[in-house]
Amino acid sequence: MYDPLGRYRTGTGSHQPLRAHWDPTAQAEGRVRARPERDAKKQSALGRFVSTYGWRAYALPVLFVITVLVVVDAVSGTDSTVVAGGSPGLGRLSPRAATAGIIGAPPGDGHFPTDLPTGALPEGGAFAETGADTWRVVPGSTDQVGAGADAVFRYTVEIENGMDTSGFGGDESFATMVDSTLANPKSWAHDPKFGFRRVDHGAADFRVSLTSRESSRRECGFDIPIDTSCYNANSRRVVLSEVRWVRGALAFDGDIGSYRQYQINHEVGHAIGYHQHQPCETDDGLAPVMMQQTFGTSNDDIAVLDPHGVVPMDGKRCRFNPWPYPRG
Repeated sequence: MYDPLGRYRTGTGSHQPLRAHWDPTAQAEGRVRARPERDAKKQSALGRFVSTYGWRAYALPVLFVITVLVVVDAVSGTDSTVVAGGSPGLGRLSPRAATAGIIGAPPGDGHFPTDLPTGALPEGGAFAETGADTWRVVPGSTDQVGAGADAVFRYTVEIENGMDTSGFGGDESFATMVDSTLANPKSWAHDPKFGFRRVDHGAADFRVSLTSRESSRRECGFDIPIDTSCYNANSRRVVLSEVRWVRGALAFDGDIGSYRQYQINHEVGHAIGYHQHQPCETDDGLAPVMMQQTFGTSNDDIAVLDPHGVVPMDGKRCRFNPWPYPRG
């Protein structure tokens, strides 16, 4: 068909030029777009989540669980990092009502081999063979250390009369060593169950007492050839052998300061309820503070003293350690 100007026209379509729509999803004018039928079911919320986030959909829940576990561990205050780090165990805590008699005395029946090499007394300074069998309280007190959720132990610091302490700084120096050891975060106050407070009058739960050789043997129950310390629950006395305070023990390789910390922590451990001695657990690991390190840090050496005791003759040898919580 031709128009009045002689131009050829095809059909009766629109007189407007062709154009593209800005919205490609919009329906064209004059047309109705039919929606194709879907055979598949409608996608679930979980499916849409996975489709949207891909691999992150699996990683996010795992990260969330790990975060929760870390937060719970931090808030609970558990000692998981200490255990994971291989800290030596402490043994079972006995109820306070079960505390009676001499605790931590030398094992067996008091008959020991006279040639026990690791139990020998090192060379060193002078000490008192005998004392007056009476003790003087060192004046002074401290604030409480440790949370004390289950028990706050009041303690005195005492020196046996007849002993000269000037060779290691005097009475006050001894008391300061006791206080600073128990206040150390690696000591017993690390456990929130326990608190400690030094007093110099009134009732005390135990008495940390520096004691002469003869009185130590009497307080600890045996006339023994090996100098040692103990806890006498009947007198509530933490008996610290002055012989060992001055000379130390061979297993500590001349480190007198660490041995004195061990003496305090080990015997106070008995006083607060850790009655049983412990063996070396991990070869070349740290010795448990409740191991009888005065006699050595090898299980075989200690087992010689008490073949039927808790320490096996298994060849394990530990490194000396003065602390209940060495990584605390």
